[in-house]
Amino acid sequence: MFYVLMYLGAAIAANLIIAATGPQWWAVGGVCLAFVAFNLTSRDRLHDAWDGRGLWWKMALLIGAGSALSWFLNRGAGRVSLASFLAFALAGLADTLIYHVLLKAPSKVRVNISNIGGAVVDSLVFMVVAFGWPPLWGLALLQFVCKVGGGLVYSLCLPEKR
Repeated sequence: MFYVLMYLGAAIAANLIIAATGPQWWAVGGVCLAFVAFNLTSRDRLHDAWDGRGLWWKMALLIGAGSALSWFLNRGAGRVSLASFLAFALAGLADTLIYHVLLKAPSKVRVNISNIGGAVVDSLVFMVVAFGWPPLWGLALLQFVCKVGGGLVYSLCLPEKR
């Protein structure tokens, strides 16, 4: 339950901050480092907890709930909430596939390699949907670096499945 509540809180906080500030580098970088990196890493913890027990529908519900609650709390966050939903859904799919392929690898290796795939997808999808085409390449790169770096820190700090 800890990861579910923290995942929701991080998704909502990230969406509302970006909706309020726009694509400024400090907001995007800080949000990615603090919140999105947590969600990418905690998604892997939820994968372990829910594997074989409704992983797909539970993750879909969790991602949808974070975006819907963001929109409910700030109707002006609609485009960012949609971008977040699509980015988290597609990044989660990429992360899940990579994480599953690496099941025999040590946990921290699985988490961090899958975070790289998820961070690439999340960064590009979010930037394009939230702020249009062409993407702000510098900010997308900053997002990617912050998500991967933050994910590494979270993977070292968050407790592993016992």
